[in-house]
Amino acid sequence: MVPQSAPQALRAGHVFDGSQAHGPGIVLVENGLIRDVDLTGSVPPEHATVTDFGPDAWLLPGLVDAHVHLCWDAGPDAVDHVANGDSGALLDTARAAATTALHTGVTTVRDLGDRDYLALALRDQMPPTQRPEIVAAGPPITTRGGHCHFLGGEVEGADALREAVRQRAERGCDVVKVMASGGNMTPGSSPLARQYGLAELQLIVEEARRHGLSTAAHVHAAEAIGDVLDAGFDTLEHFSFLTADGAGLQHDLLDQVVQRGTFVSLTLGYLQGGELPSALAARIDALIDVMAKVVASGARIVVGTDAGIEPGKPHDIFPHALAQLAQLGMPAAKVLRSATAEAAEAVGLKGRKGVLRPGADADLLVVGSSPIADLGAITDIRAVYRAGNRLPRDDRA
Repeated sequence: MVPQSAPQALRAGHVFDGSQAHGPGIVLVENGLIRDVDLTGSVPPEHATVTDFGPDAWLLPGLVDAHVHLCWDAGPDAVDHVANGDSGALLDTARAAATTALHTGVTTVRDLGDRDYLALALRDQMPPTQRPEIVAAGPPITTRGGHCHFLGGEVEGADALREAVRQRAERGCDVVKVMASGGNMTPGSSPLARQYGLAELQLIVEEARRHGLSTAAHVHAAEAIGDVLDAGFDTLEHFSFLTADGAGLQHDLLDQVVQRGTFVSLTLGYLQGGELPSALAARIDALIDVMAKVVASGARIVVGTDAGIEPGKPHDIFPHALAQLAQLGMPAAKVLRSATAEAAEAVGLKGRKGVLRPGADADLLVVGSSPIADLGAITDIRAVYRAGNRLPRDDRA
């Protein structure tokens, strides 16, 4: 339950509503929701408590990271930690990760791979005003010995795949994550290889839709990208077109993505000066070229940081990811839309998150200057509101 509260009028010199920028405005918040957005410069209601952030400040919707791993500690042995740590330790990791992300203005995360459904446990145990909204996948579905098999999601065969989707729905997951190709961090797994055939992927999507769940596909190799597109997955994670000697975009597949309006979750955000994993370092120039072409194509792009999986991806990395998206050629205003309204739609929360409009959740970020003029302003945080409650500034993880 979100605590009941007196109406609050949040005033600033500028408002970005998830779609476009405006001049002075007031966002009226009550009982965890946005009651009204006034862009006319009117005087706040007499019964409201007014917080005026000043003429240079900007009010924005809370940010949405479309791909995180809360149970992963972003340490040098992150895989060992999540594979072999006890559930209590992993829940502590997830709690700290959620707190850290929230204090960067990320008020919604989509957790695309935990162990033992711990993201759901965290969602149940941690008060909503102290953590981001969590869109949870549980353990990702993978083949025996496949990518991230150590999370407990090994499933093969039609009946077992149907049961795996049903189990996630019954436990309260929101999205089904599938390792359609292999990955780099799992010994014996290759990002260049498919893990499931088209018929199996179609079965997963059909079963997920039957249970009201969305679908996300971890996918690197071009053949696997073609399969997940044909199967109808809602979001494509990574979308990297990896090859043995680098990465090579296939324009016919990108054209399909653009035509269908399928969301691409680009994996961005890495600490400057950090040491890239060898598999990534060898392909980095080719990957940057692919991502720049995806941005230029007009595809629907959201940012997924993969936060937690290694030291270069701590749980406060999202602002770096937005800066990198801009470096790939996306204008700042579009970056902000991608990180708010677009990302909210991608994770299944359209209209409820990522927008400042009546009826939406009162998740807001206040920064001290224009993020359109300089995206670095995203780190100049004056306030974060989660469900209408302002975070204390001295509560950082």
